[in-house]
Amino acid sequence: MQVSNRLALTGLTIKQIRAIFKQLQSDVLPMHWLDGWLMHVLDKPFIFLMTDEDYQPTLEESSKITAGIMQLSAGKPLAYLTGQQSFWGRHFLVNAHTLIPRADTEILVETILNYAKAQQKIRQTDNKNLVNILDLGTGTGCIGITLALELEFAQVVLVDISSEALKVAEQNNHRLNARCQLLQSHWLQKVSGQFDIIVSNPPYIKENDEHLVNLKHEPITALVAAEDGLTDIRHIIETGRAYLKDGGLMAIEHGFDQAEAVRNLYLSSGYLDVYTIQDYGGNDRVTLGRYKNCG
Repeated sequence: MQVSNRLALTGLTIKQIRAIFKQLQSDVLPMHWLDGWLMHVLDKPFIFLMTDEDYQPTLEESSKITAGIMQLSAGKPLAYLTGQQSFWGRHFLVNAHTLIPRADTEILVETILNYAKAQQKIRQTDNKNLVNILDLGTGTGCIGITLALELEFAQVVLVDISSEALKVAEQNNHRLNARCQLLQSHWLQKVSGQFDIIVSNPPYIKENDEHLVNLKHEPITALVAAEDGLTDIRHIIETGRAYLKDGGLMAIEHGFDQAEAVRNLYLSSGYLDVYTIQDYGGNDRVTLGRYKNCG
């Protein structure tokens, strides 16, 4: 069923609207987007779909639902329509200046949490001994803010070159009371000091990647990198050494087919204990390494 400007939802119940949704759904317009937009407009939890399926949206609600469906059918992600995305059980504000947080990135957060907690236990110190974390290319701030909230002994700095992205990160930082520091910088250019952990989800998609057509609404500079997607990863690995404390950890998210190349970048830059972790879908997703200052 093709989406039409004349899509008529006025006077219909939720049950009837969802019957139309089932005909509209496609790879471009998944059912969970349609239901998600419906619940956002009605400002109701998802259980409302079952408990109140005879509810008739008002004329204003019906018009808003239809207008949103038209945008979704044109490829606009649901998160940009609602202005938020769930990540690690929290809602993060998003807009067209930021990437939409994805579930695959949660493995990066989980890995850092486990590492930081293990290091703190090894040190056998109390929570006053802070762990310093740098989140490069923070976007919405979802990685760094989550780490700050989950690790009471962490001090986190959020870095992004985009002032517009940092505005969103600051809003999330304030809303969630994460107390992170924010810095506008092209990667490490304006960063000072050293860190126990540097974490980054940088641009890593190849310039000619066929999947870019499905990401046309997200900021291209946060997605694409030259050298088969490795330019920014290489820069972070090579320059990041000077910003790591002795034995500090570097953790980078990358494409499913880039693990070997990223490991080689770590090894050629002198990192130790280099290894790759798979995401929840079984794809290579995060590569880590420690840098030991031999000087």
